[in-house]
Amino acid sequence: QVQLLESGGGLVQAGGSLRLSCAASGRTFTNYVMGWFRQAPGKELEFVAAITWATNTAYADSVKGRFTISTDNAKNTVYLHMNSLKHEDTALYYCAAHTALRTLVAGDYYYRGQGTQVTVSS
Repeated sequence: QVQLLESGGGLVQAGGSLRLSCAASGRTFTNYVMGWFRQAPGKELEFVAAITWATNTAYADSVKGRFTISTDNAKNTVYLHMNSLKHEDTALYYCAAHTALRTLVAGDYYYRGQGTQVTVSS
């Protein structure tokens, strides 16, 4: 059974940092693109960042320069390093996977986790 398990969310003050983790299990994700999405209350699901296992990356304009996505292939884990957090970054963050970068960036995915909450106090 394929599972994406997010962790690392929490409450942080504006300007602070968090690192989210997504542990993938149930299959080999070598040929998959892994990404992060977020959804704030009353808003649509929003693409945040993505990375191929060849370490090509893509970011939403709203997080460029503040967030970094990385992988640990040995641990089958994807990370989202979030710095200079803003109140508007508050959302439920989801890990997701697809085989094509462009498709994942557009919001389509084969697998998605249950999410981890990030709350940034202003």
